Amino acid sequence: MATTPTPHNAAVEGQIAKTVLMPGDPLRAKLLADTYLENVEQFNTVRNMFGYTGTYKGQPVSVMGSGMGMPSIGIYSYELFNFYGVDNILRIGSAGGLAPEVKLRDIVIGMSSSTDSNYPSQYGMPGTIAPTADFGLLSKAVAGAEKLGYPVRVGNILASDVFYTVDNSLTKWANMDVLAVEMESAALYLNAMYAHKHALTLLTISDLPLTGEALTAEERQTSFTQMMEVALSVVA
Repeated sequence: MATTPTPHNAAVEGQIAKTVLMPGDPLRAKLLADTYLENVEQFNTVRNMFGYTGTYKGQPVSVMGSGMGMPSIGIYSYELFNFYGVDNILRIGSAGGLAPEVKLRDIVIGMSSSTDSNYPSQYGMPGTIAPTADFGLLSKAVAGAEKLGYPVRVGNILASDVFYTVDNSLTKWANMDVLAVEMESAALYLNAMYAHKHALTLLTISDLPLTGEALTAEERQTSFTQMMEVALSVVA
């Protein structure tokens, strides 16, 4: 295990729980810690990427922002898995719905993550590797959602390097029944696979880029709360 703290994380060994919830927005990390966790201690403020450790229903859990895009979550998740002894990372965030059956407010769980990024090329694989979620975390999340009464959609998602697309590439992904597009999951899954650890991505559909529909800020918060509760059900 490498020396801690790192240039990006002020925590030292033992300050971060084995399971980390990871929203993109560090202010959402603070909101989650303030709302759901007890006995909270902040372990990181470097680059304003806030990180906290506390307990949820008696279980240790940490929450930390990842920033936007695969390079950012790639750094933080790599360090958490390989330097801090974290076993499980659950990304919780928003996404754009692609497949026709996906609607606003839906909760989507990424069973696998296609990508237009060259992030996988660093592994030098002799073929194409499929970034995949951990089945144990996935099954717990689905069971938790059922218990809470929240419907979820499970399937393939797209992790893209591009937020503002200028071509029709999203339509092509939708035609392959890719459920949603976001910008982080493939890097997270690949880092977990390389470290022999566990990862899962849970998403709230906040907009439909192919139709232009989108939630209001208030509607986003309500839907995000349901998705956070599903993620926390995996911890409890």
